[in-house]
Amino acid sequence: MSKKSVKYLTTGEFAKLCKVNKQTLFYYDQIGLLTPVFKNEKGYRYYSINQLELFYVIDLLKDLDMSLQDIQQYTENKSPEKFLSLMYQKKEEIVRKRQEIEMKEKIIDAKITLMEEASKIDFNQISLEELPEATLYLSKNIENVSDEEFGNVISEFIEELSESQLDSGYPIGGITKREQVLKGEYSNYSYLYIEQPTPKEGYPYFKAVKGDFLIGYHIGEDKTIHHTYEKMFAEMDRLQLTLGEHVFEEYIYDTIVQNQKENYVTKIMIQVIK
Repeated sequence: MSKKSVKYLTTGEFAKLCKVNKQTLFYYDQIGLLTPVFKNEKGYRYYSINQLELFYVIDLLKDLDMSLQDIQQYTENKSPEKFLSLMYQKKEEIVRKRQEIEMKEKIIDAKITLMEEASKIDFNQISLEELPEATLYLSKNIENVSDEEFGNVISEFIEELSESQLDSGYPIGGITKREQVLKGEYSNYSYLYIEQPTPKEGYPYFKAVKGDFLIGYHIGEDKTIHHTYEKMFAEMDRLQLTLGEHVFEEYIYDTIVQNQKENYVTKIMIQVIK
């Protein structure tokens, strides 16, 4: 069958079907990625309808972050076996990206919920509440470590949360043991933590036990947090409560939502015994 008896598409027609400009097709031809079926004596390019599928696959691979050079290498040595292998590889990448997007969506949902709840809180109020059991993922022990070691642990903890997809969107907090609190060492945390509403299997977790907690909010910098603790201890005495095993601290408002340190808000949850 001669070329004249077969329906071919001009560059403009083919570009319109592919939803790209003609320059894209010129470039693909130039680098040997997608060559027209033939060119006439005037240099006009003509494409076959059968080449649409090749263009769609090239476009798909580009969307999946495959370079034109790598796509070209495939097209120069393509085979059914290589195509199948490439599709399996790209499917694995899509699954991984989908999991990453779903994790980010959960993080955003958690932050929206927490911020909406924070907008309804009276930060000047101290309240006695019964908190449910919570599952926490902990950092390495940081009790009595140097500032340099503390920075290293934070860095490792954040990296671990990212790599293991354990970032739940909840704030990173600090756990202080009873003996440190009694000595007034409120920032001498034993561990950093992040709450895990849906714990993943295969990881060690700390169970924050269900119980009574005195909850207050410190407004301002960390260096003045002892004033808020003193107010909360006074309230403990008034309610005839004794200090429990742990105190939990976490930011409500920090650098994410406030520019001035005096506007930071830290939530303090003191485990108490009636």
